[in-house]
Amino acid sequence: MDIASRKQSRRRSARGRIRARIRGDAERPRLAVFKSGRYVYAQLIDDLAGHTLTQANSAEAELAKKFDGGSSSKAAARLVGETIAERAKAAGIERCVFDRGGYRYHGRVKELAEGARAQGLDF
Repeated sequence: MDIASRKQSRRRSARGRIRARIRGDAERPRLAVFKSGRYVYAQLIDDLAGHTLTQANSAEAELAKKFDGGSSSKAAARLVGETIAERAKAAGIERCVFDRGGYRYHGRVKELAEGARAQGLDF
């Protein structure tokens, strides 16, 4: 098994453990993070109803104009976090539970979380 396969396997296992413990609802949705090699994605999900309340990602044209560096940089992740928090406030959401998606809490995931907290989202 090569390194990439081991990393994917570890992430899937960690993601399963995380999802077994946390659930989002309309009052306190789940802030789910996904990062690809190119972009960073975040969405607020109501698991009970089974739909996404709001989302933000670094692939959006309006966000791409604001950050310097690549769309997968830490600066882009922080901006995505700030944007999802602003959109959550507009939707009347103050609190959420954080789902790091099996990724380690550092780098882009940490920057996204700190950006959301900086804009007042409580988790």
